[in-house]
Amino acid sequence: MRARPRLSLSMYHRSPMSRVAVLLLAATCLPVSLSAWADDSLAHQSLEQLAAQMQAGKTSAESLVRYDLDRIRLLDQNGPSLHAIISLNPDALAQAKALDEERRAHGVRGPLHGIPILIKDNIETQDRMPTTAGSLALAQNQATADAPVVAALRAAGAVILGKTNLSEWANYRSTQSISGWSAAGGLTRNPYVLDRTACGSSAGSAVAVAAGLSVAALGSATDGSITCPSSMNGLVGLKPTVGLISQQGIIPVSKSQDTAGPMARNVTDVAILLTQIVRRATTACALPTNDCSTRDYTAGLDKDWLRGKRIGVLRFKLGTNAEVEQLYAQALSRLRAAGALLLDVQMPDMDAIEHAEQTALLSEFKTSIDAYLAALPPAVKTRSLKQLIEFDRASAYELELFGQDIFLQADMDAGSGDAAYKQARDQARQLAGEEGIDRMIKEQRLDLLVAPTVTPAWRVDVVNGDPDPASSSTLAAVAGYPHLTVPMGQVQELPVGLSFIGPAWSESELLDAGFAYESRGDGFVAPKFIPTLETPGLSEFQPRPLKP
Repeated sequence: MRARPRLSLSMYHRSPMSRVAVLLLAATCLPVSLSAWADDSLAHQSLEQLAAQMQAGKTSAESLVRYDLDRIRLLDQNGPSLHAIISLNPDALAQAKALDEERRAHGVRGPLHGIPILIKDNIETQDRMPTTAGSLALAQNQATADAPVVAALRAAGAVILGKTNLSEWANYRSTQSISGWSAAGGLTRNPYVLDRTACGSSAGSAVAVAAGLSVAALGSATDGSITCPSSMNGLVGLKPTVGLISQQGIIPVSKSQDTAGPMARNVTDVAILLTQIVRRATTACALPTNDCSTRDYTAGLDKDWLRGKRIGVLRFKLGTNAEVEQLYAQALSRLRAAGALLLDVQMPDMDAIEHAEQTALLSEFKTSIDAYLAALPPAVKTRSLKQLIEFDRASAYELELFGQDIFLQADMDAGSGDAAYKQARDQARQLAGEEGIDRMIKEQRLDLLVAPTVTPAWRVDVVNGDPDPASSSTLAAVAGYPHLTVPMGQVQELPVGLSFIGPAWSESELLDAGFAYESRGDGFVAPKFIPTLETPGLSEFQPRPLKP
């Protein structure tokens, strides 16, 4: 999100149709059952279920990879054309076979052994796939090493299946951008209602998991880029405390706010992923308790965890959507029924926080992206923000839908060595952290905070770009604190999330709370690939036959 949500180009320049025709194609389809067309047998199983099936010999890593590749062909490259995937790992099947052999010869490494995982395409992998941030300028950006977060997943036995589409440059190129669009990957489409936004910037990761293209994925966030797409695609998504997961190997926006994070269909899967990432991290332990190697985020998952907990209730203005307000009221009732004590809390001055945040982000982006580009392999010819701006101007596709006003602003900035930057960064952190989340928790002796995550998904608008939706992401993002979203319900087939927010290093408590709430809620609901809500009678997607 603030690296906020936006669109992608390859889907347009591969076809003679206009971009508007492509976006509206699904709305011309007649209703038909998708279940008769695609194999859903493994699509929405959990990590634990898949691991148990492999352990029992009922499936294998190779079979899971083949299954996911088939669904990607059916749903992402054809059918509703979700465009959640930018590139597939050509070595995924070979890696899966090797892990199957290792299982037979030496046993399993852990719960991720042989599990296919997707990685957002601003996170480096050493597989034969470029890391593009959705930009054609980075089409030759072939990393020579995994980002530490990817290395941790690989060490845990995960198969790196491919790279997911995203809002280009993590949605930090233009204030008129379109969520989920990138020139390298096309427009990522929301599988619940195809003409609605998937949000961003981790749009492809969210859509892929919701559509059953993979059991889980890595996203990244600066401000809302994990929680917003997770909310709008009915998922559980965790933005960890900044520093818990190494920023190395992730194309940067902000050193004070960037972090990778896991996205899955339930809280337990997210806790499993985070445990394996933290335990197997190749960098120094960031936890104050220094217990990374033994950390287990699944240990406290208990449906009764909320009993006796004090929870601060944030009431963000969500417009006039009475259905969201009703869902939130129902969620609060579930928390009370679980034994939690709910207390309203006074919000800090969000306008001041957002103003300081934007000043700091411009400076951090200018410094960090110049450093990142300058260190890329020689095959990448764009070596600075200035050269990136010129590349976009010369491209037939990069600026077709929206401009690069954020790039231009950042290029004029003095960078992160400037006194104005340091003042804005310190002010933002203090207002959101010490005087924001920390104050609210301390004053009423709270365990955590809750809020609606974001509004329901809006219709994609290639003329005006994204609106500025009501969201609960900024407070935790600027403070650098953790933020978990879990499914809260649906508004006319569109998922809406409930956020759990806490102080630094409170991932365990947020996951425990999310699990206890999930145990009493509806949880993940599979998408129906509805073409549009605006045309009555179009209830499901009509697939066209695939060529053999």
